[in-house]
Amino acid sequence: MKVKNSKLKIQSYGIIFLLLCCSAALLFFFSLQSSAFSAEKWQGVDELVVEKFAKEHGREAREPFINTDQGDLLLFVFLIAGAAGGFIAGYYWRILMVERAPKISREEQKIKG
Repeated sequence: MKVKNSKLKIQSYGIIFLLLCCSAALLFFFSLQSSAFSAEKWQGVDELVVEKFAKEHGREAREPFINTDQGDLLLFVFLIAGAAGGFIAGYYWRILMVERAPKISREEQKIKG
């Protein structure tokens, strides 16, 4: 679907901008509330459930092969994945969003050679 009307294009960009602003505001709000979600108060599923069943069946916790809790390794992995996904989406943006390649029948392919 091609957007021919500039007013419609401006409205769609406005909606996208509004959604981005709202999501940024929510992230900011929840980052301020981080003291309410402290680690002493809430335990994760790993600690409460998985470790309990592992101990019952004789398996103790061990150090992971790649420890992502140290430093910014996990952030770096997400950065690389986001950059790769962004590059691929940007490279194929026109095909994904603007134009769709018309399907060509086998007869037309033979004629075009």
